[in-house]
Amino acid sequence: MDNTVIFLMGPTACGKTALAVNLAQRLPVEIISVDSALVYRGMDIGTAKPTAEEQGGVPHHLIDITDPAEPYSAAQFRDDVLRLIAEIHGRGRIPLLAGGTMLYFHALKSGLSDLPEADADLRRELEQRASVQGWPALHAELAALDPLTAARLSVNDSQRIQRALEVCLLSGQALSAFAKPSANAFPFRALEIVLMPSDRAVLHARIAARFEAMLDGGFLDEVRALRARGDLHADLPALRAVGYRQAWAHLAGEYNLVALREKGIAATRQLAKRQITWLRSWPQGDDTQVFDCLADDVLAQAQAWLAARLPAF
Repeated sequence: MDNTVIFLMGPTACGKTALAVNLAQRLPVEIISVDSALVYRGMDIGTAKPTAEEQGGVPHHLIDITDPAEPYSAAQFRDDVLRLIAEIHGRGRIPLLAGGTMLYFHALKSGLSDLPEADADLRRELEQRASVQGWPALHAELAALDPLTAARLSVNDSQRIQRALEVCLLSGQALSAFAKPSANAFPFRALEIVLMPSDRAVLHARIAARFEAMLDGGFLDEVRALRARGDLHADLPALRAVGYRQAWAHLAGEYNLVALREKGIAATRQLAKRQITWLRSWPQGDDTQVFDCLADDVLAQAQAWLAARLPAF
């Protein structure tokens, strides 16, 4: 099995962490987080980062590996994961890659040459902002996120400014960072579990409940501590994460607590929508299986499916 990995993919709040830990208690795996926010230290509540108890003694990787002031790219992720896969296989175990950052899964399996697909809702939002602020203002925003791309664009080049901002906001990476690696091939067999909700309303209810639980659990105090450092700002990739962006704006006095709840939940629902769109377009073969994340027996189903493909275990 030294050529096998397991992918566990799904939208936010679908139960990926619980399923991964439960599978790890039944199979000889180590978990690699595929989440662009879990890499950051000091960002625990708003990322729903699994606690040591929730991790259940199972080895977890790519959690708390960098500071929020330091961007972490898809290219770095790919390099780190390929190294970790080799190390985990060397220990006679199977890497279980679990998370919802679909760009990272795509970068790992296909390389970084393909950019995120256009997002109609985000484009409308950018166009509405441009109609009020003007494209030069959005160009200035792009310059803070991706100075290399901004430097080669006119301040009135609306189409290219919009696309570059779209890539930054959808992926968390600068357009200029999308360089094709020297070798794109993923030299492993991936057994792919895709979690999808059979009822979107139930997922939305989970999202709302989890955001409320984060607020009750001290999320705003966590963001206050990040603001108090003095070296962080709202344009950093870490602070553009869903929830943190809205909490940062609330603490800056841009809107009240009621609006924070509404905007935070709405942004998380939009994230889930984008993740589901990615997953629906994910290529499916004999080693890919979609499960209803709301099914009571999803663990048993996933375990049985994996057992049939991992005869050594």
